Amino acid sequence: MNLILFGPPAAGKGTQAKRLVEQRGMVQLSTGDMLRAAIASGSELGERVKGIMARGELVSDEIVIALIEERLPEAEAAGGAIFDGFPRTVAQAETLDRMLAGRGRRIDRVIRLKVDDAALTERITRRFAEQGRPDDNPDSFGVRLDAYNRNTAPLLPYYEAQGKLVELDGMGSIESVAAAVDAALAG
Repeated sequence: MNLILFGPPAAGKGTQAKRLVEQRGMVQLSTGDMLRAAIASGSELGERVKGIMARGELVSDEIVIALIEERLPEAEAAGGAIFDGFPRTVAQAETLDRMLAGRGRRIDRVIRLKVDDAALTERITRRFAEQGRPDDNPDSFGVRLDAYNRNTAPLLPYYEAQGKLVELDGMGSIESVAAAVDAALAG
């Protein structure tokens, strides 16, 4: 099964993806984690990505798609992928559909975690204070949230037209959101 967890930054996608990895053995393809790993590596790509993310901008489709494509064989061997933070635009979604179709695969379900922007800002401020992730600072978070609302929200009708979109309340406890995710995957 290939699943997309959809929602703005700090909506809880990573938390739910990690749970699904542990329970179902799927591979989480988190573009945020992959980009942070590139930065930590100190590579030329990592240095380019570091500047882009520090400004709160989105990394180019070319870089993100290459990172995803290189991990697909691992996901296929595990029985499926959880796409977290990708796709972010309709163009990326179309590219992902073609990439998967070329491998005899498809996206099976898209789960949107609906959350309140004000609650997200509060959540990200707390996470920045606790974890100190540079891309979580409140200023760059505002840029990321605006980019999500402007660029990524058009994915809703794209996946709804394919009959793959399930919308869930992401404002509940981790456990209640997990139960809703499990129900959506079973249905």
